[in-house]
Amino acid sequence: MTISILLVEDDAAVREVLSLPLQKAGFNVIEAKDVHQARQALLEHAPDLVLLDWMLPDISGVEWARDLKTAQHTRALPIIMLTARGEEEDRVKGLEVGADDYVTKPFSPRELIARIRAVLRRTAPTTSDEPVELDGLRLDPLSHRVTATGKTLEMGPTEYRLLHFFMTHQDRVFTRGQLLDNVWGTNVYVEERTVDVHIRRLRMALSGSGHDGLVQTIRGAGYRFSRQP
Repeated sequence: MTISILLVEDDAAVREVLSLPLQKAGFNVIEAKDVHQARQALLEHAPDLVLLDWMLPDISGVEWARDLKTAQHTRALPIIMLTARGEEEDRVKGLEVGADDYVTKPFSPRELIARIRAVLRRTAPTTSDEPVELDGLRLDPLSHRVTATGKTLEMGPTEYRLLHFFMTHQDRVFTRGQLLDNVWGTNVYVEERTVDVHIRRLRMALSGSGHDGLVQTIRGAGYRFSRQP
């Protein structure tokens, strides 16, 4: 699955300089010139990481980073701050609000890509081939098997893909549109209400082991896969 990066930078020239090498490195880049556009992008896409400039025209990057890290549905989203402010006090401030890394301008695209990959390894250590597990529910991509307390759970291929996406993106809220793009694919036309049908089927498949509560409905937002509060 292609990793998506939300690049929030008000300078169009800088966005272009950063976007091109990121795309060449295999990342899908979503651009925003300010926090207003970035918030809209979060609703329309499901980025795996945010590259966030400190100085933005509407709201400062460090302020929005604090908001992202305190909101329940985005607190697990990795953030790398981009800034010309190199003083230790500023670096500490950026990290204290929850940023996962801090890159001081000027920097090379090669360094930035290395930092991105390092943060992704730290925040999402599970690769697509490694088993993922939560509260006794285990999904093994190599055997294509889902088990709970040692017993195999039967589910359809779409429910399996949906569960795999949820288990590798825990504690984040996804809209129906985001689930369609990431599970069904952007080139497939499926109505959003189809997501609800497969969510019900997935919960039914998980209900026998008592794990159906891990798939949570967030009113007005979408769905989240997380431990029961």
